[in-house]
Amino acid sequence: MEIDLQFDLESAFRLFLSFVIGTAIGMEREYRSKAAGLRTIIMICLGATIFTEISIAIGGASPDRIASTVVTGIGFLGAGVIFRDGLTVSGITTATTIWISAALGMAVGAGEYFIALSGSVIVIVVLTLFEKVKLQISRQHQARTYKIEFERTHALKELINVKLSSLQLRYLQERDMKKEDSTILVYEVFGTEARLEAFNAFLKEEARIKCYEY
Repeated sequence: MEIDLQFDLESAFRLFLSFVIGTAIGMEREYRSKAAGLRTIIMICLGATIFTEISIAIGGASPDRIASTVVTGIGFLGAGVIFRDGLTVSGITTATTIWISAALGMAVGAGEYFIALSGSVIVIVVLTLFEKVKLQISRQHQARTYKIEFERTHALKELINVKLSSLQLRYLQERDMKKEDSTILVYEVFGTEARLEAFNAFLKEEARIKCYEY
C-alpha cells in the first residue's frame, strides 16, 4: 500500500494546528471555569478538522456533505450550555465559543490557515480584553431580584414604587405574596450599581421593613 507522505504530513500539521488553537481558546474558558473548558474546546476543534478533512477526501462531487453535519452537531452542544434563570440568560458566550471553535477547526481542515489563525487571535482578544469592557458596562446596567418583607398593617408598596421611580430605577413587580402577618413583594429592578446601592440604603433605613434580600 503506497502512502502519500506529503499528504500525511499536511494532515498531521492540520491536526496539530487545530490542537494549538483549541488549547489557546480552551485555556481561557478553563480559567474562567466555564462549562466548556480546555478539553471540550480542544475536542471540538480537532473533531471539526477531522470531519472537514474526511469530507474533502471522500466527498466526491459533494465535499461539503460530511462537513455540513458539524454545524448541526455543534448546535446541539451549544444549546446544552445555555440556561435561563428568571430574566437572566447565561451560557451564551460559551455556546458561541463552541460554535466558533468548530468553525476555526473546519477552516484548518480546509487548509484555510490565515482564516483560522487570524480568527483565533480575534476570538482570544474578545474573550480576554473585552471582559473588562463588559464589567464597566455591567456596572452601568445591572438587574437584581428583590424580595421585600413587611407587616401587613403597613402599606409600603406605594412608598417603595415612589422610591424606585425617584432613583430612576426601572422595575417590574413580579409577585405580591402573603405570609402569616407579613406581605412579601418581589421586584425585578434594573439600573446602575450606584442607584441600586442607594435603594439598598433606603431599605435598610426604613424601619417598617422586616427584611429584604436580592
